[in-house]
Amino acid sequence: MTNHILRIDASLRHTDSITRGLLDRITTRFPDATVTTRDLSTGLPLINEAWIGANFTPAEARDEAQNEVLAYSDSLIDEIKSADTLVLGLPVYNFTVPTAFKAWVDLIARVGQTFQYTETGPVGLLSDKRAIIAIGSGGTKVGSDIDFSTGYIRHILGFIGITDVSFVTADAVMMDADAALAAAHDQIEALAA
Repeated sequence: MTNHILRIDASLRHTDSITRGLLDRITTRFPDATVTTRDLSTGLPLINEAWIGANFTPAEARDEAQNEVLAYSDSLIDEIKSADTLVLGLPVYNFTVPTAFKAWVDLIARVGQTFQYTETGPVGLLSDKRAIIAIGSGGTKVGSDIDFSTGYIRHILGFIGITDVSFVTADAVMMDADAALAAAHDQIEALAA
């Protein structure tokens, strides 16, 4: 049973957004859950040299300015750590994820926080979570040779330890919107609550 959902909206559209509508339906499947919403459409800070320097400075050696540089990233990571389930709405823009979502990934994929390096390679630290991803696309068919979204998001989530990943897809909507949305709604109904 899910107690806490982190809902992440990446669509730049608020009106008539397919992924926002799908996330609304998905979250109603968990009526007893607490939902925290993070809307990426307002933009996120991009990592820069100061951020990288702060990130790779041991926590005990960081100065106040470095802690301030990482504060937003820390808050995003805390949201993930507090959640049982991540529910992500990802439209496909130019065959891949929105820019703001990539910025979110850069801010949350942090060594020692969400993954660690071992002798056998990186290991995710957030393995006790589930993710449900709603994908909406105008022309890109999920699983096709031009779908650079679903493999990327599955890899990123696995990299931080989240391997229980389900997709709800309303793809190629420009070809047949009614059929794409009906298929996505059926997928939502089939989700285990």
